[in-house]
Amino acid sequence: MNLLKEYRGIFAWCHEDMPGIDRSIISHNLAVNEKCKPVVQKRRSFNPERSAAIKEEVSKLLAAGSIREVKYPKWVANVVLVKKKNNQWRMCVDFTDLNKACPKDCFPLPRIDQLVDATAGHETLSFMDAYSGYNQIKMHKPDEEKTAFTTDQGLYCYTVMPFGLKNAGATYQRLVNKMFARQIGRNMEVYVDDMLTKSVTADRHADDLRETFDVLVKYGMKLNPAKCVFGVPSGRFLGYQVHQRGIEVNPEKNPSTSENDLAKDSERCPKTHGVPSIAEQIHSQVNRPMPTIFQSFKKRKGNRVE
Repeated sequence: MNLLKEYRGIFAWCHEDMPGIDRSIISHNLAVNEKCKPVVQKRRSFNPERSAAIKEEVSKLLAAGSIREVKYPKWVANVVLVKKKNNQWRMCVDFTDLNKACPKDCFPLPRIDQLVDATAGHETLSFMDAYSGYNQIKMHKPDEEKTAFTTDQGLYCYTVMPFGLKNAGATYQRLVNKMFARQIGRNMEVYVDDMLTKSVTADRHADDLRETFDVLVKYGMKLNPAKCVFGVPSGRFLGYQVHQRGIEVNPEKNPSTSENDLAKDSERCPKTHGVPSIAEQIHSQVNRPMPTIFQSFKKRKGNRVE
């Protein structure tokens, strides 16, 4: 916990906590084909519940500086609402027409099987997820207005890279490859916004995490504390359960797994083998004294850290 307290600035609790990656490092360029005619989608209507959800999300994005008002945009898309697991609405934008006008970025994504194989066999792991990772990358300034969308409140465009844009994943992978170039394959694996720090022995993990945290500080990337788990012997990574002994099938992807087993499994996540998520560890404020989490690595009972 001492290390987490020392680096508490790498965590974001809301969009306002994210300054974003400096444009001098990377920005998302659409490279729209000039021969393609801009499309203004026919405006869709929403029921009162969905309209209220859109209004609330727009207010949050405006406050965070993730969107801005725009006038006379040539490209205009509609909002799309998707129901999340917690029964709340997720606001997306239908960039179908804009994406058709953009060439494919062939920047290679890592092979998941190779990443998982490279992770197995390590004694201690830390799983990290960026806070609204795509939104931490800014749009290329001249391309901002091409992301315009319409709502009851008006027209807005993104100043940050939103979900749903073609090549967004490639842009993000290009960033993390640059950030963690000295660590990938040695003590870290990264697939877009899923990051994992790995240590062959538990006593090395604090140093490996510090190296990762220093990179996050350097580039200004923020983590989502609710989706991070630190210093565990096993956990889920890219759909697989990885640990020192090897790789196991994720029970949620195994059709032979009973519903009761799935329920028990979901209750353990994001807690892995009894280790609480980072949100539970530090959201109650980091000022109260508590033992260093890394000292606990030496005390184990079976596969559980105590």
